[in-house]
Amino acid sequence: MSYGNTLREEIVQPGTTPLIGVYDMYSASVAAGHYDGMFVSGFGFAASYYGLPDIGFIAWPDMMAFVQRLRGAFPRHHLLVDIDDGYVDAEVACHVVEGLERIGASGVILEDQKRPRRCGHADGKQVLPLEEYLEKLDMVLATRKDLVVVARTDATEEADILRRAEALAATDADVVLIDGVRSVEWIERIRAVVGGKPLLFNQIAGGKSPRLSLSELTDLGIDVAIYSTPCLFAAHRAIDTALAELRLADGRLPAAEDGQEIGVTESTRLVAKNIARHHAQPAARDSAGVIA
Repeated sequence: MSYGNTLREEIVQPGTTPLIGVYDMYSASVAAGHYDGMFVSGFGFAASYYGLPDIGFIAWPDMMAFVQRLRGAFPRHHLLVDIDDGYVDAEVACHVVEGLERIGASGVILEDQKRPRRCGHADGKQVLPLEEYLEKLDMVLATRKDLVVVARTDATEEADILRRAEALAATDADVVLIDGVRSVEWIERIRAVVGGKPLLFNQIAGGKSPRLSLSELTDLGIDVAIYSTPCLFAAHRAIDTALAELRLADGRLPAAEDGQEIGVTESTRLVAKNIARHHAQPAARDSAGVIA
């Protein structure tokens, strides 16, 4: 099965393809029940795996191991992976791309940021010289077989944004991402510059870009939308609320039987599906005896 070609075929279909950012196996298990595609978010992974901000702490073996676990549990979902700047060196980037394709990633995003890197919606971003980035991108493109490659720029100066968008669109990259786009007007300007090349839009709560629906993005000519952090931020709020309520209740857990709370049965049923997905005809009951 070519995961890259499957995602590529999805991207060229009418409408905007949504990919939901996941940060661990549990968030991915929940997301899999709602969407067919996942985005392996560097922001979420840095926060969940290291407890650190997304400023360059991710080590490529950790990211590859996570993607391998994801593919094992979700054999039919799209998996687009954030590989930052390819972990600095072009040879390392190629090694990572080769490995990710071998374990079943659908695609990668390669950015042009200079270290120390920043979240795409943070201030203080710096970019590599365009030719230096294009050389790295060309090496990655020559390495991949069917993997989807998204070329990303974090340029912030207006003239440089358009210059880099046009240059990225002229490569063999499958999709172009200009991160941190600040307005609908700029989406339209970028769409005009990249021509017919598929365009990706990054949505992140509290970020610099406007909040737009999928139908609005489709009207603007956006082919793919990644939602970097809805799972992470929702978990943050829910955990904080649950623990505050537990403290107020003097440590008494809420009743799961009232349907308002997740209990052991619902949680077990959720993760048991990650076993059943590998079977053509899932058993009526999972390994824990819970009806699927």
